[in-house]
Amino acid sequence: MRPTDHLQSLCAEDWQAATRHAFTDQLAAGTLPEDRMLAYLRQDYLFIEGFVRLLASAIAHAPTLPDALPGAQFLGLISGPENTYFLRAIEALGGQAEPPAPAHPVTAEFQTIMREATHSGRYEQMLAVLVVAEWSYLDWATPHADKADDLPFWFGEWITLHSGDGFESVVAYLRGQLDAVWPGLSPEEQRAVEATFTHATRLERAFFDAALAGYPET
Repeated sequence: MRPTDHLQSLCAEDWQAATRHAFTDQLAAGTLPEDRMLAYLRQDYLFIEGFVRLLASAIAHAPTLPDALPGAQFLGLISGPENTYFLRAIEALGGQAEPPAPAHPVTAEFQTIMREATHSGRYEQMLAVLVVAEWSYLDWATPHADKADDLPFWFGEWITLHSGDGFESVVAYLRGQLDAVWPGLSPEEQRAVEATFTHATRLERAFFDAALAGYPET
């Protein structure tokens, strides 16, 4: 079993709940209320800065230049087309990206785990968070890829950004990096990756739960 498959197996229930969620089902069907999509995008946009820093840190810690280059190319996508999508979609749904939305508690917890991975100095910790974030999105979006063209762009483009050959190659790269470093980790370091991976997966599920409910105040 690949190390990343092993990690996914440790949180199979949360993974399944996050990637086959009523929120994303409604998004892909075009039935998700627009106010719910707006609230979701405003919360998700709060991750952009932290994600860019996390990915940049992973690129800096990659063992070789060939290991770093796919990450650098992905960084360009995040800071270009994906960032632009957020701004266009939030505006089209009647909202604004600035000032930023107050972070919901689950958003803040996810920001914390991203920040901790960024500053850990540990490549495997950075990869654990990145793999969960991107692989889980590929998993939920791929079954709906053929619906994207028939949806309003704020739904359809969100699906296409997280499906297709290009995004599949990003996930394959991130998983491959984590698979490659796993055998060289000590048992303690492997347990730490398992903890980070399962925590991040639980947060993905909780984030969609909160999005479906409209991020109620807690």
